Amino acid sequence: MTAAELQSLIAAGLPCTHLVVDGDGRHWSAVIVSAEFEGKRLIQRHQRVYATLGARMQTDEVHALSMQTLTPAEWAAASTSN
Repeated sequence: MTAAELQSLIAAGLPCTHLVVDGDGRHWSAVIVSAEFEGKRLIQRHQRVYATLGARMQTDEVHALSMQTLTPAEWAAASTSN
């Protein structure tokens, strides 16, 4: 799997206002910004992303995924503080 393929999978299952995926084919990192994260705890946000990947997480197609999951307001605040 490529970063573009993984990014497409996440985007197909979760409406994102910003999405960047990087990795080496097994170990991935992602910055995911979605309004669907509003009012959700970190674990709930991660579970939502895992749900978009479905069996790919169980079959080791995506071995590891490190995520930064933000709401649009959190993303805007983080972007202006840099």
